[in-house]
Amino acid sequence: MPDQPAARYAYLGPEGTFTEAALRAFVGTEQVHAEPAADVVGAIDALRDGLVDFAVVPMENSVEGGVNVTMDTLATSAEPLVIVGEVVVPVAFVLAVVPGTRREDVRTIATHPHAWAQCRGWVARELDGVAHVPATSTAAGAAILSERGREGAGFEAALCSALSAERYGLETLAEGVADNPHAVTRFVVVARPGAVPEPTGADKTTLMVHLPDNEAGALLHMLDQFAVRGVNLSRIESRPIGDSLGRYSFSMDLEGHVAEERVAATLIGLHRVCPLVRFLGSYPRWDRVAPHLAPGTHDADFVAARAWVEGLRTGRV
Repeated sequence: MPDQPAARYAYLGPEGTFTEAALRAFVGTEQVHAEPAADVVGAIDALRDGLVDFAVVPMENSVEGGVNVTMDTLATSAEPLVIVGEVVVPVAFVLAVVPGTRREDVRTIATHPHAWAQCRGWVARELDGVAHVPATSTAAGAAILSERGREGAGFEAALCSALSAERYGLETLAEGVADNPHAVTRFVVVARPGAVPEPTGADKTTLMVHLPDNEAGALLHMLDQFAVRGVNLSRIESRPIGDSLGRYSFSMDLEGHVAEERVAATLIGLHRVCPLVRFLGSYPRWDRVAPHLAPGTHDADFVAARAWVEGLRTGRV
């Protein structure tokens, strides 16, 4: 039997990003073809265009919250895409410079905005008056600094991973740069729609939901669909729909799998009361922690309740 071709992954590049580390953590020892993309949209577009089989992109950070470009791109894509896996990666930065650069030379630092949000307190304490130069990823600033030098890059330092500093031949002026030493970033593995991964008992489902316009209590009505069926939301964030002021969608993660009775019932309820519900995948949780199920919310409880109603209809009860 011929060997199967290596799976193709696009990820937020360039080489040395935390996203690449997440990809490697997800695939383990599996041999894959990994292609860096310039930004999140580029990675997802490569998947949509059939150039790769999967895309790995950041979804949320424990300090800064959701990554808007990922949420919006997945929610508004004309061609539906689904999440098939997730990875959580600890995030720690180094202050990287061209060899020979001194601390007093650093006036501007390039990094991704989410990384800057996690380090700005440290920078304010250690490097008073230093300005931020936004970069498309933590490794992008390091790559530009290495390639162009301080004058050509327009900044003197980059906040990036230790791997990026080493890969691009930069010198580390400071390690462990962070305001929160426990910060982590969650990355998702995205694919084109297909068979949903089998439930493991420790799963997550991601949705995007629109609410009815100008209806009092619409948000409460939507959240009731989860509460009455014992489904916990581990993340919910509002995002502007974009067609007018005051109209929002909700990006959310719930604990459970679409194959489970309580989750399927919740989706049916949402479909009844919300004008748009987009299913963005059911997939194993990275931490493999099973949700706590309240009495009456196990699959067997839903099955028994349906059997009871069917008995009423047929006169068997």
